[in-house]
Amino acid sequence: MTGYIGRRLLLMIPTLLGVMLVNFVVVQFAPGGPIERVIAQAGGLGGDVTARVSGSAGESTQAAGIADTPSRYQGAQGLDPAFIAELEKQFGFDKPAHVRFFTMLADYARFDFGDSFYRGMKVIDLIKQKLPVSLSLGLWTTLLVYLISIPLGIRKAVRNGSRFDVWSSGVVVVGYAVPGFLFAVLLIVFFAGGSYLQIFPLRGLVSDDWETFRWGARILDYFWHITLPVIAMAIGGFAGLTMLTKNAFLDEIGKLYVLTARAKGLEERRVLYGHVFRNAILVVVAGFPAAFISVLFTGSLLIEVIFSLDGLGLLGFESILNRDYPVVFGSLFIFTLLGLILNLVSDIAYTVIDPRIDFEARES
Repeated sequence: MTGYIGRRLLLMIPTLLGVMLVNFVVVQFAPGGPIERVIAQAGGLGGDVTARVSGSAGESTQAAGIADTPSRYQGAQGLDPAFIAELEKQFGFDKPAHVRFFTMLADYARFDFGDSFYRGMKVIDLIKQKLPVSLSLGLWTTLLVYLISIPLGIRKAVRNGSRFDVWSSGVVVVGYAVPGFLFAVLLIVFFAGGSYLQIFPLRGLVSDDWETFRWGARILDYFWHITLPVIAMAIGGFAGLTMLTKNAFLDEIGKLYVLTARAKGLEERRVLYGHVFRNAILVVVAGFPAAFISVLFTGSLLIEVIFSLDGLGLLGFESILNRDYPVVFGSLFIFTLLGLILNLVSDIAYTVIDPRIDFEARES
């Protein structure tokens, strides 16, 4: 297993390179960019924009963007070429694309993601600042989804066709049909002072004076704030995983080894959790990395906006809109690396659940 883990870690390098290269090339053909944004401001605000840009752009050399010739910048007619050249230098576009790409890779190898174009902070500091919010949403939502879906899916499989299976399927369908953001609005209306009760806070991950609390009060305050966002995100996630768990267990329950175990007189609970569970749960484990990444980086965007939570989802969305390329590429690198690591953890979990699985033997 050690050799397999080593090979997987080495394979992460070309995978990261491929992801970064594809996105870098795509950005070259994307319309707009930080220089076009500044040019548009210059066209509407006059020469005062030059001084403001010089103070806010930063000397980042890790962005990818548009071509280096001023003639390709829309709206640049009538502007001083020296001003355009200064913008290129400040945003890092004064070098050829391949030079920028390899410079970016060299910096990323040291986890140096440069500075944001517009926020006046290092990208790594921005990610560290926003990460606790997204990790809180992602970890607790994924944990809640798995704690609900696995027992519910097992019970539905055992009682397949019963009244419990029918009405619980109705609940699952409703949960799958209702968007998470709509459910979040309903939670705010009913439980956060919208129209009825005011039990939970409406915004933030913790209270403003959280640091003055004792540790016990800090923990309670944290869970008090995170309850509604996590429930809103979990409502749609548990439906698919519940049906996946049910179908996996139904498939295993009908196999010959289960019939043999029952024929030997083993208790139903021992058959289910001693034999069926180990084989059926592999399908559920395989989907964990994708589920966590989806919740962490994509599913949380609207929830962060609704509950005023400043996390990675909102940061990435705003960075794409503002063409803040250092933040976009830095976040992409972190997200991809985390996804690759979680996939490796998923493979290791396979062998823990079922020692019969040997990835080394399959590779050889």
